[in-house]
Amino acid sequence: MSSYFANVPQAPADGILKLSVLSRADTNSTKVDLGVGAYRDDSGKPWVLPVVRKAEQQLAADPQANHEYLGVGGLPALTQGAQKLIFGADSEAIKQQRVYSIQTISGTGANMVAAVFLKQFKQPADAAVYISKPTWGNHRSIFETAGHVVREYRYCNYTTLGLDIQGMLDDLRAAPRGQIILLHACAHNPTGIDPTTEQWQQIADVMQERSHFPLFDCAYQGFATGDVTRDAYAIRLFVSRGFELLVAQSFAKNMGLYGERTGCLHAVTALPAVLPQVSSQLNRLSRATISTAPAYGAKIAGTVLQDAELYEEWLGSMEMMSRRIKKMRNLLRDKLVALGTPGSWDHVSQQIGMFSFTGLSKQKVDRLREEYHLYMTDDGRISVAGLNSGNIDYVAKAIDAVVRSD
Repeated sequence: MSSYFANVPQAPADGILKLSVLSRADTNSTKVDLGVGAYRDDSGKPWVLPVVRKAEQQLAADPQANHEYLGVGGLPALTQGAQKLIFGADSEAIKQQRVYSIQTISGTGANMVAAVFLKQFKQPADAAVYISKPTWGNHRSIFETAGHVVREYRYCNYTTLGLDIQGMLDDLRAAPRGQIILLHACAHNPTGIDPTTEQWQQIADVMQERSHFPLFDCAYQGFATGDVTRDAYAIRLFVSRGFELLVAQSFAKNMGLYGERTGCLHAVTALPAVLPQVSSQLNRLSRATISTAPAYGAKIAGTVLQDAELYEEWLGSMEMMSRRIKKMRNLLRDKLVALGTPGSWDHVSQQIGMFSFTGLSKQKVDRLREEYHLYMTDDGRISVAGLNSGNIDYVAKAIDAVVRSD
Protein backbone atom coordinates (compact mmCIF):
# COMPACT_ATOMS: atom_id res chain seq x y z
CA MET A 1 0.00 0.00 0.00
CA SER A 2 1.49 3.32 -1.06
CA SER A 3 1.57 6.43 1.10
CA TYR A 4 1.24 10.09 0.19
CA PHE A 5 4.10 10.68 2.66
CA ALA A 6 6.47 8.01 1.31
CA ASN A 7 8.88 10.58 -0.12
CA VAL A 8 9.17 12.57 3.11
CA PRO A 9 12.77 12.14 4.35
CA GLN A 10 13.63 11.56 7.98
CA ALA A 11 14.64 14.86 9.59
CA PRO A 12 17.93 14.92 11.48
CA ALA A 13 17.50 14.63 15.22
CA ASP A 14 17.68 17.83 17.25
CA GLY A 15 20.77 17.41 19.41
CA ILE A 16 19.39 19.11 22.53
CA LEU A 17 16.01 17.38 22.38
CA LYS A 18 17.71 14.02 21.80
CA LEU A 19 19.94 14.66 24.81
CA SER A 20 16.89 15.40 26.97
CA VAL A 21 15.32 12.09 25.96
CA LEU A 22 18.49 10.19 26.86
CA SER A 23 18.78 11.97 30.20
CA ARG A 24 15.18 11.32 31.18
CA ALA A 25 15.62 7.61 30.43
CA ASP A 26 18.75 7.40 32.62
CA THR A 27 17.78 6.30 36.14
CA ASN A 28 21.30 6.14 37.56
CA SER A 29 21.49 7.91 40.92
CA THR A 30 24.67 9.77 39.95
CA LYS A 31 23.14 11.33 36.81
CA VAL A 32 23.81 15.04 36.26
CA ASP A 33 21.99 16.82 33.43
CA LEU A 34 23.95 19.85 32.22
CA GLY A 35 22.26 19.92 28.84
CA VAL A 36 18.95 21.59 29.58
CA GLY A 37 18.96 25.37 29.19
CA ALA A 38 16.86 26.15 32.24
CA TYR A 39 17.71 27.63 35.62
CA ARG A 40 17.92 25.28 38.60
CA ASP A 41 18.32 26.17 42.26
CA ASP A 42 21.05 24.77 44.49
CA SER A 43 19.00 21.64 45.12
CA GLY A 44 18.76 21.03 41.38
CA LYS A 45 15.06 21.91 41.19
CA PRO A 46 13.20 24.30 38.86
CA TRP A 47 12.68 27.66 40.56
CA VAL A 48 9.49 29.65 40.14
CA LEU A 49 10.36 33.29 40.74
CA PRO A 50 8.51 34.80 43.73
CA VAL A 51 7.30 37.69 41.55
CA VAL A 52 5.77 35.20 39.15
CA ARG A 53 3.87 33.59 42.03
CA LYS A 54 2.66 37.01 43.14
CA ALA A 55 1.58 37.98 39.64
CA GLU A 56 -0.30 34.69 39.31
CA GLN A 57 -2.07 35.35 42.58
CA GLN A 58 -3.08 38.83 41.39
CA LEU A 59 -4.46 37.39 38.16
CA ALA A 60 -6.36 34.64 39.99
CA ALA A 61 -7.94 37.19 42.35
CA ASP A 62 -9.05 39.56 39.56
CA PRO A 63 -12.86 39.25 39.18
CA GLN A 64 -12.55 40.65 35.65
CA ALA A 65 -10.09 37.96 34.54
CA ASN A 66 -11.08 36.00 31.43
CA HIS A 67 -9.68 33.84 28.67
CA GLU A 68 -10.55 36.02 25.69
CA TYR A 69 -8.25 36.34 22.69
CA LEU A 70 -5.57 39.00 22.80
CA GLY A 71 -5.32 41.51 19.97
CA VAL A 72 -3.15 40.53 17.03
CA GLY A 73 -0.25 42.61 18.39
CA GLY A 74 -0.40 40.95 21.79
CA LEU A 75 -0.92 42.28 25.30
CA PRO A 76 0.03 45.99 25.52
CA ALA A 77 1.18 45.63 29.14
CA LEU A 78 3.75 43.13 27.88
CA THR A 79 4.79 44.73 24.61
CA GLN A 80 5.11 48.24 26.05
CA GLY A 81 6.99 47.01 29.11
CA ALA A 82 9.25 44.80 27.01
CA GLN A 83 10.00 47.72 24.70
CA LYS A 84 11.17 49.88 27.59
CA LEU A 85 13.18 46.98 29.02
CA ILE A 86 15.10 46.48 25.78
CA PHE A 87 15.58 50.07 24.62
CA GLY A 88 15.37 52.00 27.90
CA ALA A 89 12.51 54.05 29.33
CA ASP A 90 14.14 57.22 27.99
CA SER A 91 14.78 55.82 24.49
CA GLU A 92 14.66 58.46 21.78
CA ALA A 93 13.51 55.84 19.29
CA ILE A 94 10.45 55.13 21.44
CA LYS A 95 9.75 58.84 21.99
CA GLN A 96 9.99 59.44 18.23
CA GLN A 97 7.56 56.56 17.56
CA ARG A 98 10.11 54.58 15.58
CA VAL A 99 9.62 51.28 17.46
CA TYR A 100 6.94 48.64 16.97
CA SER A 101 6.69 45.63 19.26
CA ILE A 102 4.59 42.53 18.67
CA GLN A 103 4.07 39.60 21.04
CA THR A 104 5.48 36.27 19.85
CA ILE A 105 5.79 32.64 20.84
CA SER A 106 8.85 33.32 22.99
CA GLY A 107 12.22 33.96 21.35
CA THR A 108 11.89 31.13 18.84
CA GLY A 109 8.66 32.59 17.52
CA ALA A 110 10.23 36.05 17.39
CA ASN A 111 13.10 34.69 15.32
CA MET A 112 10.70 32.92 12.96
CA VAL A 113 8.48 35.98 12.44
CA ALA A 114 11.65 38.00 11.79
CA ALA A 115 12.89 35.35 9.36
CA VAL A 116 9.67 35.30 7.33
CA PHE A 117 9.39 39.11 7.37
CA LEU A 118 12.98 39.55 6.18
CA LYS A 119 12.58 36.91 3.49
CA GLN A 120 9.75 38.96 2.00
CA PHE A 121 11.17 42.45 2.44
CA LYS A 122 14.97 42.30 2.76
CA GLN A 123 17.14 44.64 0.72
CA PRO A 124 18.94 43.44 -1.32
CA ALA A 125 16.58 40.57 -2.08
CA ASP A 126 19.45 38.06 -2.26
CA ALA A 127 20.94 39.02 1.15
CA ALA A 128 22.02 36.03 3.22
CA VAL A 129 21.66 35.61 6.97
CA TYR A 130 25.00 35.37 8.76
CA ILE A 131 25.09 33.45 12.05
CA SER A 132 27.97 33.14 14.48
CA LYS A 133 30.13 30.01 14.48
CA PRO A 134 28.90 28.44 16.69
CA THR A 135 25.37 29.60 17.52
CA TRP A 136 22.15 28.31 19.10
CA GLY A 137 21.27 25.08 17.33
CA ASN A 138 17.87 26.31 16.17
CA HIS A 139 19.04 29.47 14.40
CA ARG A 140 20.11 27.77 11.17
CA SER A 141 16.94 25.68 11.04
CA ILE A 142 14.68 28.72 11.55
CA PHE A 143 16.23 30.83 8.82
CA GLU A 144 16.70 28.02 6.33
CA THR A 145 13.09 26.96 6.88
CA ALA A 146 12.05 30.53 6.02
CA GLY A 147 14.00 30.25 2.77
CA HIS A 148 17.18 32.18 3.55
CA VAL A 149 20.70 31.29 2.56
CA VAL A 150 22.56 30.95 5.85
CA ARG A 151 26.29 31.64 6.16
CA GLU A 152 28.63 31.87 9.16
CA TYR A 153 31.03 34.42 10.57
CA ARG A 154 33.87 33.47 12.89
CA TYR A 155 33.13 33.99 16.56
CA CYS A 156 34.77 31.50 18.92
CA ASN A 157 38.54 31.09 19.05
CA TYR A 158 38.64 27.35 19.60
CA THR A 159 42.20 27.51 20.97
CA THR A 160 41.64 30.12 23.68
CA LEU A 161 37.87 29.58 23.99
CA GLY A 162 37.51 33.36 23.86
CA LEU A 163 36.15 35.71 21.21
CA ASP A 164 37.82 35.69 17.80
CA ILE A 165 37.15 39.38 17.35
CA GLN A 166 39.55 39.82 14.44
CA GLY A 167 38.08 36.86 12.58
CA MET A 168 34.57 38.17 13.21
CA LEU A 169 35.40 41.66 11.98
CA ASP A 170 37.22 40.30 8.91
CA ASP A 171 34.23 38.12 7.97
CA LEU A 172 31.78 40.99 8.41
CA ARG A 173 33.98 43.17 6.19
CA ALA A 174 34.31 40.43 3.57
CA ALA A 175 30.57 39.81 3.36
CA PRO A 176 28.74 41.53 0.49
CA ARG A 177 27.11 44.81 1.45
CA GLY A 178 23.68 44.73 3.05
CA GLN A 179 23.72 41.27 4.61
CA ILE A 180 21.58 40.31 7.61
CA ILE A 181 23.80 39.72 10.65
CA LEU A 182 22.34 37.74 13.54
CA LEU A 183 23.91 38.89 16.81
CA HIS A 184 23.48 37.58 20.36
CA ALA A 185 22.73 40.61 22.54
CA CYS A 186 24.31 39.05 25.65
CA ALA A 187 25.21 35.65 27.16
CA HIS A 188 26.09 34.11 23.80
CA ASN A 189 24.63 30.63 23.33
CA PRO A 190 26.40 28.19 23.33
CA THR A 191 29.77 29.73 24.20
CA GLY A 192 29.09 32.24 26.99
CA ILE A 193 31.57 34.51 25.19
CA ASP A 194 30.45 38.14 24.86
CA PRO A 195 32.20 41.07 23.17
CA THR A 196 33.42 43.89 25.42
CA THR A 197 31.87 47.34 25.04
CA GLU A 198 34.87 48.40 22.94
CA GLN A 199 34.49 45.32 20.72
CA TRP A 200 30.78 46.01 20.24
CA GLN A 201 31.74 49.48 19.00
CA GLN A 202 34.14 47.89 16.51
CA ILE A 203 31.40 45.52 15.34
CA ALA A 204 29.00 48.45 14.89
CA ASP A 205 31.66 50.37 12.95
CA VAL A 206 32.16 47.54 10.46
CA MET A 207 28.46 46.86 10.10
CA GLN A 208 27.82 50.53 9.41
CA GLU A 209 30.62 50.63 6.84
CA ARG A 210 29.15 47.59 5.07
CA SER A 211 25.48 48.62 5.44
CA HIS A 212 24.65 45.33 7.16
CA PHE A 213 21.27 44.86 8.87
CA PRO A 214 21.40 43.79 12.55
CA LEU A 215 19.04 41.17 13.94
CA PHE A 216 19.57 40.77 17.68
CA ASP A 217 18.52 37.68 19.60
CA CYS A 218 18.06 38.63 23.26
CA ALA A 219 17.14 35.66 25.43
CA TYR A 220 19.08 36.48 28.60
CA GLN A 221 18.67 40.18 29.44
CA GLY A 222 19.30 40.63 33.18
CA PHE A 223 20.26 36.98 33.46
CA ALA A 224 23.75 37.40 32.04
CA THR A 225 25.35 40.04 34.29
CA GLY A 226 22.41 40.58 36.66
CA ASP A 227 21.96 44.09 35.23
CA VAL A 228 19.27 44.66 32.56
CA THR A 229 20.87 47.91 31.38
CA ARG A 230 24.32 46.41 30.99
CA ASP A 231 22.90 43.39 29.15
CA ALA A 232 21.09 45.68 26.68
CA TYR A 233 24.25 47.67 25.89
CA ALA A 234 24.79 46.32 22.38
CA ILE A 235 21.20 46.85 21.27
CA ARG A 236 21.08 50.39 22.65
CA LEU A 237 24.45 51.17 21.08
CA PHE A 238 23.24 50.15 17.63
CA VAL A 239 20.01 52.14 18.03
CA SER A 240 21.99 55.21 19.11
CA ARG A 241 24.18 54.81 16.04
CA GLY A 242 21.12 55.08 13.78
CA PHE A 243 20.76 51.44 12.72
CA GLU A 244 17.40 50.09 11.66
CA LEU A 245 17.09 46.66 13.24
CA LEU A 246 15.00 43.84 14.65
CA VAL A 247 15.23 42.37 18.16
CA ALA A 248 13.90 38.94 19.15
CA GLN A 249 13.20 38.87 22.90
CA SER A 250 12.34 36.02 25.26
CA PHE A 251 11.09 35.92 28.85
CA ALA A 252 11.74 32.19 29.20
CA LYS A 253 15.03 32.45 31.07
CA ASN A 254 14.94 35.78 32.89
CA MET A 255 11.38 35.35 34.19
CA GLY A 256 11.35 31.54 34.27
CA LEU A 257 8.35 31.39 31.91
CA TYR A 258 9.79 28.54 29.84
CA GLY A 259 6.57 26.70 29.00
CA GLU A 260 4.42 29.81 28.74
CA ARG A 261 6.22 30.84 25.51
CA THR A 262 6.30 34.57 26.18
CA GLY A 263 8.31 36.88 23.96
CA CYS A 264 8.31 39.88 21.63
CA LEU A 265 9.73 40.99 18.31
CA HIS A 266 10.76 44.64 18.13
CA ALA A 267 11.33 46.64 14.94
CA VAL A 268 13.23 49.93 14.95
CA THR A 269 12.88 52.12 11.87
CA ALA A 270 14.77 55.24 10.83
CA LEU A 271 11.57 57.12 10.03
CA PRO A 272 8.26 57.18 11.95
CA ALA A 273 6.44 57.35 8.60
CA VAL A 274 7.32 53.75 7.66
CA LEU A 275 6.40 52.23 11.03
CA PRO A 276 2.71 51.68 10.13
CA GLN A 277 3.79 49.69 7.06
CA VAL A 278 6.20 47.56 9.08
CA SER A 279 3.71 46.95 11.89
CA SER A 280 0.96 46.01 9.42
CA GLN A 281 3.15 43.35 7.83
CA LEU A 282 4.33 41.94 11.16
CA ASN A 283 0.71 41.76 12.30
CA ARG A 284 -0.25 40.01 9.06
CA LEU A 285 2.49 37.42 9.47
CA SER A 286 1.58 36.78 13.08
CA ARG A 287 -2.10 36.47 12.20
CA ALA A 288 -1.27 33.96 9.46
CA THR A 289 0.82 31.75 11.73
CA ILE A 290 -0.58 31.91 15.28
CA SER A 291 -3.63 34.18 14.89
CA THR A 292 -3.09 35.68 18.36
CA ALA A 293 -0.42 35.09 20.96
CA PRO A 294 -1.06 33.14 24.19
CA ALA A 295 -2.38 35.26 27.04
CA TYR A 296 -1.38 33.65 30.34
CA GLY A 297 2.40 34.13 30.27
CA ALA A 298 1.93 37.59 28.76
CA LYS A 299 -0.33 38.60 31.64
CA ILE A 300 2.25 37.37 34.16
CA ALA A 301 5.14 39.17 32.47
CA GLY A 302 3.04 42.27 31.81
CA THR A 303 2.03 42.44 35.47
CA VAL A 304 5.66 42.24 36.61
CA LEU A 305 6.84 44.81 34.07
CA GLN A 306 4.12 47.32 34.92
CA ASP A 307 4.11 47.00 38.72
CA ALA A 308 6.99 49.05 40.20
CA GLU A 309 7.29 46.91 43.33
CA LEU A 310 7.21 43.59 41.46
CA TYR A 311 9.62 44.94 38.86
CA GLU A 312 12.21 45.85 41.49
CA GLU A 313 11.83 42.44 43.12
CA TRP A 314 12.30 40.81 39.71
CA LEU A 315 15.54 42.72 39.16
CA GLY A 316 16.75 41.36 42.50
CA SER A 317 15.83 37.80 41.52
CA MET A 318 17.75 38.08 38.28
CA GLU A 319 20.78 39.41 40.10
CA MET A 320 20.56 36.47 42.51
CA MET A 321 20.32 33.90 39.69
CA SER A 322 23.23 35.51 37.89
CA ARG A 323 25.28 35.53 41.09
CA ARG A 324 24.65 31.83 41.74
CA ILE A 325 25.71 30.92 38.21
CA LYS A 326 28.91 32.97 38.55
CA LYS A 327 29.62 31.19 41.84
CA MET A 328 29.24 27.79 40.15
CA ARG A 329 31.56 28.87 37.33
CA ASN A 330 34.27 29.86 39.78
CA LEU A 331 33.81 26.72 41.87
CA LEU A 332 34.11 24.44 38.85
CA ARG A 333 37.26 26.20 37.67
CA ASP A 334 38.77 26.12 41.18
CA LYS A 335 38.05 22.42 41.62
CA LEU A 336 39.54 21.52 38.24
CA VAL A 337 42.63 23.55 39.09
CA ALA A 338 42.86 21.90 42.54
CA LEU A 339 42.64 18.47 40.90
CA GLY A 340 45.45 19.42 38.55
CA THR A 341 43.27 18.71 35.54
CA PRO A 342 45.43 19.15 32.41
CA GLY A 343 44.90 22.39 30.49
CA SER A 344 43.71 25.86 31.41
CA TRP A 345 40.19 26.26 32.81
CA ASP A 346 40.12 30.04 33.17
CA HIS A 347 37.63 30.26 30.30
CA VAL A 348 34.97 28.62 32.49
CA SER A 349 34.94 31.60 34.84
CA GLN A 350 35.60 34.21 32.16
CA GLN A 351 32.57 33.25 30.06
CA ILE A 352 29.15 34.62 31.02
CA GLY A 353 25.51 33.64 31.31
CA MET A 354 23.84 30.25 31.54
CA PHE A 355 26.26 28.30 29.35
CA SER A 356 29.94 27.47 29.30
CA PHE A 357 31.83 26.20 26.28
CA THR A 358 34.16 23.74 28.01
CA GLY A 359 36.31 22.81 25.03
CA LEU A 360 35.73 19.09 25.66
CA SER A 361 35.72 16.99 22.49
CA LYS A 362 32.75 14.89 21.41
CA GLN A 363 34.70 11.77 22.35
CA LYS A 364 35.08 13.04 25.91
CA VAL A 365 31.45 14.16 26.02
CA ASP A 366 30.39 10.65 24.98
CA ARG A 367 32.57 9.11 27.70
CA LEU A 368 31.16 11.43 30.33
CA ARG A 369 27.65 10.39 29.37
CA GLU A 370 28.36 6.65 29.08
CA GLU A 371 30.66 6.19 32.07
CA TYR A 372 29.61 8.98 34.46
CA HIS A 373 25.98 9.67 33.47
CA LEU A 374 26.96 13.29 32.93
CA TYR A 375 24.96 14.95 30.14
CA MET A 376 26.10 17.88 28.00
CA THR A 377 25.74 18.76 24.32
CA ASP A 378 28.07 17.16 21.78
CA ASP A 379 30.05 20.39 21.37
CA GLY A 380 30.98 20.40 25.07
CA ARG A 381 28.50 23.08 26.14
CA ILE A 382 27.27 22.82 29.71
CA SER A 383 24.42 24.63 31.43
CA VAL A 384 26.18 26.10 34.45
CA ALA A 385 22.77 26.51 36.08
CA GLY A 386 22.67 22.71 36.39
CA LEU A 387 25.64 22.73 38.75
CA ASN A 388 25.04 22.87 42.48
CA SER A 389 26.79 22.22 45.79
CA GLY A 390 25.62 18.60 45.70
CA ASN A 391 27.04 17.63 42.31
CA ILE A 392 29.94 19.94 41.52
CA ASP A 393 32.61 17.71 43.09
CA TYR A 394 31.35 14.74 41.09
CA VAL A 395 31.28 16.78 37.87
CA ALA A 396 34.81 18.10 38.38
CA LYS A 397 36.20 14.64 39.12
CA ALA A 398 34.43 13.15 36.08
CA ILE A 399 35.83 15.84 33.78
CA ASP A 400 39.27 15.37 35.32
CA ALA A 401 39.12 11.62 34.69
CA VAL A 402 38.22 11.84 31.00
CA VAL A 403 40.72 14.64 30.31
CA ARG A 404 43.54 12.65 31.95
CA SER A 405 42.71 9.54 29.94
CA ASP A 406 44.33 10.94 26.76
